[in-house]
Amino acid sequence: MKDEVIRRFTRTVPEWRPRVVPVKLAEATQDQLDALQVTPSNTKVSDYVLVLAHDVETLKVRSPLFNAIMYGQGGLSRAERELGALAASVVNHCIYCAAVHADRHAQLSKDTAVTDKLFTMGEKADLEPRDRAILDFGMKLARTPQQATATDVAALREAGLDEGEILDLVLSSALFGWANRLMHILGDPVRKTG
Repeated sequence: MKDEVIRRFTRTVPEWRPRVVPVKLAEATQDQLDALQVTPSNTKVSDYVLVLAHDVETLKVRSPLFNAIMYGQGGLSRAERELGALAASVVNHCIYCAAVHADRHAQLSKDTAVTDKLFTMGEKADLEPRDRAILDFGMKLARTPQQATATDVAALREAGLDEGEILDLVLSSALFGWANRLMHILGDPVRKTG
């Protein structure tokens, strides 16, 4: 079987093949094991996190921050945080992250319409006003942060977002502006082909 680097967006989460050798749990130092105790989704430890475990101090800060931004109580809904992360991932063309966040958005919202439209029609897909405002702001923030202006924040308010929700959107989009860049250099999204 041959592997193919994926070049288009779908909700099907590809395999992620690291370029940097992940830390092997059986060989991890106690500091690495301690840092790995708080994984980003509180589930299994991915190869991505095992690569990040090479820098223990950063991982010890990164994972709790990730959890607080993406899974914190109150503010923007989980599905809408995923939409903010998806916006950044699409702009940065991070196929792996876009698939993860599109899939989570569909699961959490119990609807595939937003991601179907986005992946079929592109950035100008016809979306409900709130989804449109979230996507537009997240994409603008990912492209050129200083171009996200007070007018853009006003558009979020007009779409029904309150101050806490706006902050959550900024955090989820900004977090993935950074995370996408790590994913790009540390590995590749691949799928097995015939």
